[in-house]
Amino acid sequence: MQKVNTLVSWIQESSKIVFFGGAGTSTESGIPDFRSAAGLYQSEQHSPYPPEVMLSHHFFIEHPEVFYDFYRSKMIHEHAKPNACHNVLADLEKRGKLKAIVTQNIDGLHQKAGSTKVLELHGSIHRNYCMGCSYYYGLEVIIGSEDIVPRCSSCGAVIKPDVVLYEESLDQQILYQSMDAISSADLLIIGGTSLTVQPAAHLISYFKGSRTVLLNIEPTIYDHQADLLITDPIGEVMEKMSQLI
Repeated sequence: MQKVNTLVSWIQESSKIVFFGGAGTSTESGIPDFRSAAGLYQSEQHSPYPPEVMLSHHFFIEHPEVFYDFYRSKMIHEHAKPNACHNVLADLEKRGKLKAIVTQNIDGLHQKAGSTKVLELHGSIHRNYCMGCSYYYGLEVIIGSEDIVPRCSSCGAVIKPDVVLYEESLDQQILYQSMDAISSADLLIIGGTSLTVQPAAHLISYFKGSRTVLLNIEPTIYDHQADLLITDPIGEVMEKMSQLI
C-alpha cells in the first residue's frame, strides 16, 4: 500500500502525465495478453501456423481466410468492458492531469472508458479499410460479414483491419505524436507491458522527466531504471488509487 500511496502523491504533484500501456492493461477485462504464461502465444492452438505467423502481413495477403478465422476468434473481444485501469486514466484526463495515453493495444477500451487523447501505436480493431478504394468500415462489418473474408461493398476488394501486422511499419504520425507526448511529460506511468516489442518499447527512452513508474506483474528489462516499481495486478493498483485521488 505504501507504493500506491507514493504513486498517488506523485500524480497529485504532476500536471503532465503520460501513460504508456500494453496488453496487461486489458487482461482484467478478459482479453488475454500475448507473452505471459497464460497469453495468446502460449495457449493451445488448433492451427499448424503459430500466431506470430498468422498475424503477419504476408500471411494476411496469402491466406486471408485463415487470417480472418484466427483474427475473429482471438483478436476481437467486442463485449469486453473497461476495467479500473481504463477508468482511472479517463478520470485523470478529465481532471487535466493526464495529457496522453500511448497504447500498444488495439481493443479500444481506453476510448470506451472516456479517454480522448489516445495514441494507438498498433491501430484498432474498430477501424477497417478497403484495400482497393480505401473506404473505411467499422467493426460491425468484420463481425457481421457473411463471407470469411469481408469485401468492400463498393469495389469488391478485401477489407483489412487497421492494425499493424508483423512486417508492417507503425504510423509515423502516431509515432511522432507519441515521442512528443512522452518527451514533454513530467510523470511517465508504464503499465501492463513487457517492453519487448520494438519500436514501441523504445519510445520510453524519450522521457526527460524525473519520475518513472512501472506497473507490471512480470519482470521487464526496464525494472532497474524505474523510480517506482509495482508488481501487483494493474487493475488492482488502479482500484486502490481511485479511492485515494
